[in-house]
Amino acid sequence: MMQVTGAAVGRTRPGAALQPTHSMQRTMARFLALSALTSALVGLGAALACQAPEDEAVRRARGTERPTATRGATDHRAQPFGAAPPFPAGALTRDVAAALDEVIGQDPRDERWGPRRDPVHGEPPGGVSARRAALERVVASADPRLGWVLADLMRFTTTYEQSSALSEAIDALLGIETNPRNPWGRTTDHLIAWDVPAPPDYLAAKRRIHCAHVPEWRPFFVPGDLDWRIVSWGGVRADLRPYGHTDEPCNCIPAADEPPVTSIADAAWLADDAIVFGLTVAGESRAYPRRIMEVRELINDTLGGRAIGVPYCTLCGSAQAYFTAADSVGFERLVLRTSGLLARSNKVMFELTTHSLIDTFRGHAVTGPLAERHFVLEPIGVVTTTFGAWKRAHPDSTVLAESLALGRDFDFRGGRDAQGPIFPIGDVDPRLPAQAEIFGVVDGAGRAHAFEATAAREALARGTVIEVDGVQLLLDGGGLRARNAAGEDLAGHIAFWFAWSQFYDGTALWPG
Repeated sequence: MMQVTGAAVGRTRPGAALQPTHSMQRTMARFLALSALTSALVGLGAALACQAPEDEAVRRARGTERPTATRGATDHRAQPFGAAPPFPAGALTRDVAAALDEVIGQDPRDERWGPRRDPVHGEPPGGVSARRAALERVVASADPRLGWVLADLMRFTTTYEQSSALSEAIDALLGIETNPRNPWGRTTDHLIAWDVPAPPDYLAAKRRIHCAHVPEWRPFFVPGDLDWRIVSWGGVRADLRPYGHTDEPCNCIPAADEPPVTSIADAAWLADDAIVFGLTVAGESRAYPRRIMEVRELINDTLGGRAIGVPYCTLCGSAQAYFTAADSVGFERLVLRTSGLLARSNKVMFELTTHSLIDTFRGHAVTGPLAERHFVLEPIGVVTTTFGAWKRAHPDSTVLAESLALGRDFDFRGGRDAQGPIFPIGDVDPRLPAQAEIFGVVDGAGRAHAFEATAAREALARGTVIEVDGVQLLLDGGGLRARNAAGEDLAGHIAFWFAWSQFYDGTALWPG
């Protein structure tokens, strides 16, 4: 079984015994002292119980997006994480492993945790539940690595009782105070920022928790080139519809295969200031309106006679494109779908036939048969601009048909995502705010470059030449495109800074 570890293991001195800090001891005492209060609130909890997590696609269709203004900060650099607690290396003791197994339970969907031990009057009638007693033993281990498993459980909680129990345990284990409005998010942000290693056999525990709720994920949760610590549920199920059947409804983010298109002249429904993602392949151009991509998030298309896939991550502001013919692995074309999983707030896509997970941002297959073949998708440059500017520069372009929007018209950039990342991202490269818009490109030598998008567009409009290490930027229909010193296109795209910088650590930034 794969075990994910982190470089931060070295923070614990070799041979040093792990001891809880004073703050952790105080929080552990508070964890036990709150037993009576939690028991008294069990009845109230039934009335206040959180509703089962509603699929994002359902909320979209109903127009009932939950408010998120309090869940993020516009400038995520200001987020204080403090010092990481010490954590051990090596195997869990038999007792701690057994306690963790009991906390997960035979069925992780079972939310019945029973009353907790009263620290003053002893056990309540009938005794403390086995899972609550096990949770106390997990906390007493003072092993912050177990926070990853508790956070995974917390992601799927649907009752006040379990959410409270896990939040108090996390507070005690990590020495933090979780945000009552989003305890899972704050917990996971800290675990990522501190680079807390995963416990032994973490993938098995994570698979057990996640696949109990979404069984079709079982082929995804296998060893591979993926840091399973940062993988989380995005609120929707996997899109498993067969290729060519994307007109069928699904409880998922609905991809579109070979979508209908219209001419520029027939796209009167699209305002000139509407944002589009422009592609040109073998002289054929097409506009992918953001309004449609925020509903579909993934298009399998043919452009310039070549099979392509166009994923859009609303959470990281990034539309990308890849060639999807895959003769090298025996496929006429790969079919891309949305898995419903996220990796540090970046969508994780998968290939439908092989169920191989693919790193959406870099195009690398990370699990399954494609990963075993070390398969990497070839990227295509994407121009993010307005429809008016695109059609003036590419009057022969086609446009995705309005029907693909499924009657929906919303803008996550101006609403849901306007107040900062809504899923955990941990620490962010401090050179820019988390949601600063950059144009990212990887040059022929594998070096990553990020250009502040607004500054670059304004500079180019003034006639300024922007060239860094052989990467030259130019305007295309009001958007940015990159090429190398030989004049060949380089596949660049717009993204939020937090997303680009996490996948390309140490990227060169313009202006420096």
